[in-house]
Amino acid sequence: METSLHQQLKLHYACDASQTEVVVGRYRIDAVRNDELIEVQCASLSAIKSKINALLHRHTVRVVKPIILRTRIAKKKTARGKVTSRRMSPKRGDTLDLFEDLIYFTRVFPHPNLILELALLHVEQTRVPSRRHRRRWRKDYQVADVSLEQIESTLELRSADDLFELVGLDRQTESFTTEDIARVTGRPRWFAQKIAYVLKHTQAIEPIGRNRSGILYRAA
Repeated sequence: METSLHQQLKLHYACDASQTEVVVGRYRIDAVRNDELIEVQCASLSAIKSKINALLHRHTVRVVKPIILRTRIAKKKTARGKVTSRRMSPKRGDTLDLFEDLIYFTRVFPHPNLILELALLHVEQTRVPSRRHRRRWRKDYQVADVSLEQIESTLELRSADDLFELVGLDRQTESFTTEDIARVTGRPRWFAQKIAYVLKHTQAIEPIGRNRSGILYRAA
């Protein structure tokens, strides 16, 4: 089911409401603005990689990837009921979250006709009690909707260099490992390995050897 967030972002990026859900060839496009096709992808980028690959042959495509910075949780007793409480989630997102998704998109990005736009958002997530039989490992709620509160900022990525800059590595460093990436980003080593995978497969970095800490990379 389409969330309010997806609908709101489509309207935000389109010239007007008539330029949403536009059919282009055999594909339905979220929004069209001037000569640019816009896809808002709240779910995994892997779900649209074939579609985007096909569209890039003839069109300029902007893929908007929401990054949820802050989430306000609103609780209801029923989907149509009134909100009974609101609180801020302690979880925070940031731009580096993109790399977990980009693992499945490295055969698409970068491309001369592709703009990957990060939309950094504050949202409200509406929760209702789960209808499922309650078990220890299952959540006692389900998400009824997600809606937009604020677009804090946006960031365009067009090249492998843009990804490299996003990580915050020093281009003048002769070599680095995933341990260094973990230190620079403040993320665990396993996540730094995902960042290195994306940077390598988008040709932002290249392997040049190995030491006791692992594979050595340098900026490509």
